[in-house]
Amino acid sequence: MSTKFEVIGLGASTVDILSLVDHFPCREEVQEAQEITVQGGGPVATAMVTLARLGARTALLDVIGDDWRGDVILNEFRRDGVCTDHLRRVAGATSATASVLVRRRDGARSIVFYPGTAPALSATDVSDQVIASAKILHVNGRHWEACLQACRYARERGVKVSFDGGAHRYNPEISQLIQLTDICIVARDFAEQCAQTTHVEQAAETLLVEGPELVVITDGANGSWIYPREESPFHQPAYLLPNVVDTTGCGDSYHGAFLFGLVLDFDLKQTAALASAVAALNAQKLGGRGGLPTFEEVTEFLARA
Repeated sequence: MSTKFEVIGLGASTVDILSLVDHFPCREEVQEAQEITVQGGGPVATAMVTLARLGARTALLDVIGDDWRGDVILNEFRRDGVCTDHLRRVAGATSATASVLVRRRDGARSIVFYPGTAPALSATDVSDQVIASAKILHVNGRHWEACLQACRYARERGVKVSFDGGAHRYNPEISQLIQLTDICIVARDFAEQCAQTTHVEQAAETLLVEGPELVVITDGANGSWIYPREESPFHQPAYLLPNVVDTTGCGDSYHGAFLFGLVLDFDLKQTAALASAVAALNAQKLGGRGGLPTFEEVTEFLARA
C-alpha cells in the first residue's frame, strides 16, 4: 500500500512565548528583553515541522483548544505544510502554553509550562488506517493510552516506530513504549536514568536489549552516539557554531532531521551529520523553530562544513 505521509507524529502541541534576556531572575525585578517571539512548540510537533521544512509529508495527531493559542498552533502547521486533518479542536478548551526565558550569553533556558485544559487523546481516538498511512510513527509518550495503541497498530501494519526520550522525562513506565520502538533517539540524561549507568555504551546496549533496532543518544555540544543493532556504532560530533542564540528545540529538530535522513535512505553517517547540522542551524535563531533550515540550506551548510 502506498503511504500518504512519510512521518506521522503523535504528541502535544504548545505555544511558546520566548524572551531573550540577559539573566534569569532570582528575585522580584523588571528586566528588558532583547527579543520576544511567539511560536508553536512541543517535541513531536516541532519534529514534524522540521520534517516538513526539509520536504517531507507529515501530519500530527493531537487535541488543542479553540482559543487564540490553538489558532497560532494551527496556522503555523498549515504555513509549514504539516497536515492538520487529524488535529482535533475542543470548544471552550485552552491549548498548552510555555513561557521560555532564553539567556543571551549561552542560549540556556528557563521554562514555565501550562498544560492547558484540552483533554488527552484516548486509545479509541486512534485509527489503524491513519497510522498505516505513514512510513514512520513518531511519539514521545504523550497521550499515553493513545500512544501505546498507535504503536501497536504501527507494529501490526509494518510502520516503523520512532521514540523521543527527552532529558528529565524518564519514568519506569516508559519501558513499555521502548519495547514497541524501532528507532530510539534519547537524550543522554534519559539513557542514563533508564540504564542506571553513566557510560554511554552500556546505556545504549541496555536500550537495544529492550527491542529497538537503532539507538541514538544525544548530548548537546558533545554530539551524539549512534548504535545500530546490525552495524558498528560511531560518534557524530556536534557542529559548534559561534553566536548560539537559543537551544530550544535543538533535540526536537535533531529528531525530525534524523527521520528525514532515514526516509531518504541516507546511510547512518549521512543521516547523523544532517541531524546535527539542522540542530546547529536552528540554534542560531530565537525559538524552537526560528532557525529551521530547508533541505537546500542544510545541504549548502554541510558542503561548506
